[in-house]
Amino acid sequence: MNARQQFGRAAEAAAARHLVREGWTLLGRNVRVGRGELDLIARRGGVLAFVEVKARRTAEYGAPEDAVDGRKRRRVARLAELWLAPRPWALNGVSDVRFDIVAVDATSCPPAVRHLEGAFTLDG
Repeated sequence: MNARQQFGRAAEAAAARHLVREGWTLLGRNVRVGRGELDLIARRGGVLAFVEVKARRTAEYGAPEDAVDGRKRRRVARLAELWLAPRPWALNGVSDVRFDIVAVDATSCPPAVRHLEGAFTLDG
């Protein structure tokens, strides 16, 4: 595993820890769906969230969440649909399905973790 992959894994672990501390139950991490991957799938109460994790070491290219462009949003939404299709039971008791971003900003020490709830919709 190269340094970039290690950084990404560490960011995903930080995001997962943050969500669990906030009362979320993780249903999946790095879930392969077809040719894609969903970073985190989490549930808290009646909310099911598909969570994209983005991290930055520097501010040179903007905030981590800036990397989740329209193309990435559409891809995550499509992967979520594909994940849900064979799992209709996953929607039992769910009143809200949404797409969140957890931004890990490693420009500070310790890294700042921001959970952007409902960061984007199925329409982009």
